[in-house]
Amino acid sequence: MSIARRHALLALAGLPLAATAAPGGLPAVIDHDGGSPEWDRLRAKLFGDRPIATGADSAVQLVVPLRAAYGASVPVKIVPRLGDQVPGRAVRRYTLLVDKNPSPVAATLNIGPAIVRAEFETRLRVDEYGHMRVIAELDDGSLHLSSRYVKVSGGCSAPPNRDAPQLIGQTRFKLPEGLKPAGQATPGEVTVIHPNDTGFELNQVTVMYIPPHFVRSIRARYDGRLLFDLDCDFSISENPSWRFLFQPRADGGGRLEAEVEDSKEQRFRGALDLATGAIA
Repeated sequence: MSIARRHALLALAGLPLAATAAPGGLPAVIDHDGGSPEWDRLRAKLFGDRPIATGADSAVQLVVPLRAAYGASVPVKIVPRLGDQVPGRAVRRYTLLVDKNPSPVAATLNIGPAIVRAEFETRLRVDEYGHMRVIAELDDGSLHLSSRYVKVSGGCSAPPNRDAPQLIGQTRFKLPEGLKPAGQATPGEVTVIHPNDTGFELNQVTVMYIPPHFVRSIRARYDGRLLFDLDCDFSISENPSWRFLFQPRADGGGRLEAEVEDSKEQRFRGALDLATGAIA
C-alpha cells in the first residue's frame, strides 16, 4: 500500500497520523526547548523546584551549531540578554549541561566583579545527539534557561592530541583583538594545554581504556580581582579554552593571572602582563 493511500485511509478512519521523522528515526522538526529524562533528573538535583525562566522571558541565550563538524570540539557561546554587568541585573553563575554526556554537568562558572559582560565562549565534547543547556543565576536569585539541540556524537571517545606531553599544564592568556580603547570591553582568552582525557577512549595497543585525566578548575583574575572561578570536567574539549570580556585599566596595564588544577591534583599557573606583553 502506498504511503499516500495509507494516510488517506487513516484520515478517513479518524486515526492520528504518525509523526513525520527524518532519516535515522530523528524528528524532522527539532525542539530546541524540549525536555529529556536526563534534564528532568538534573533539574531536580541541581535546582529543586525553583522556577526557571525560558524562551523570551529568559535572560540568557546559548549559541551552538545544530550540526557541529566534530563531536569532540563543539563551539559554544553564552550570551546574556542583560548587557553589561550592573548590580541588580547581573549574572552570578552559569551552569553548562550536556544532557546525554556520561558526565552531563560540563561546567559551573562563577562570575567575578572584573567581568564587564557575562559573555563566554568555549568548546565542548558531545557524546550523543541531544540537548545542550545553560542555566544562568542572576544576582536576584532568579534562574534562566537556554537550550539547543545538537546533532553530533562521539565526542567523549575521540582521541586527543598527545604529541607534546611536556607541554601539559602550560596556561596561556591572549587578547584576540588587542586592547580596546579606554571604557570598552576587551576580549581575553585563557587556554590550558591539556589532553582532558575522558576515560572512554581505548588504547589501540593494549585494548584498555586510557585513564581519565582532565582539568578540574580554572580561577582567573585581572589585577587581583576575580574574573571567573570555573569548576569543570572532561566534557570540556582538550586544551580547555575560555574567552571572556573584561575592561582593562585606563593606562592599558594590569596583569591577567590563572590558577589551574587537574584531576591528578597537579597545579599550574599562567599570567600575562598587559603593559609589556610578558608571559609568565
